[in-house]
Amino acid sequence: MTAIIEEVVLLDENNKPVGVIEKARVHHQQTPLHLAFSCYILNDKGQILLTRRSLNKKAWPGVWTNSVCGHPLPGEPMAAAVTRRCQYELGLQVQKIEMLLPEFSYVAQDASGIMENEFCPVFKAYCQTPPAPLADEVMDWHWVNLSDLLLAVSATPWAFSPWMVAQLKALEEAGHIEAQAA
Repeated sequence: MTAIIEEVVLLDENNKPVGVIEKARVHHQQTPLHLAFSCYILNDKGQILLTRRSLNKKAWPGVWTNSVCGHPLPGEPMAAAVTRRCQYELGLQVQKIEMLLPEFSYVAQDASGIMENEFCPVFKAYCQTPPAPLADEVMDWHWVNLSDLLLAVSATPWAFSPWMVAQLKALEEAGHIEAQAA
């Protein structure tokens, strides 16, 4: 059986595609700007699915983060990429995928020196079933209330992915969520 080589879309300074690179080769100490996405999955109680990255992850292993992240394949519509990664990482079929932050981007470096450099639109989606995560992607998960998540991120931002911390602030600034009084 031939292994499928997943590719990531490389971007220029205007976030326009300029090429592709194998996903396994994109993240390092000098990661080039590339296309990604983040998604927050909500249940019928309005809770957010928080996931903890597997210890096998190259960047930010063991860190708590938003529901799912990923990279669209070359030519793949964003909603299709969100659907694909939710199924792959979490075993979930999501509905009502909605873009919340179309222009989000960030650069961050973890303790090992691995750098993220992503143009990363942020989505929300809905699901009512518990996840069945792939162990190489997700080591733990919890449904959390937004107010509890915001309080935890405020108190211990280092325990969460830097992109989620920045996204929550951007979601608040865009009026998608309201900060909870402590």
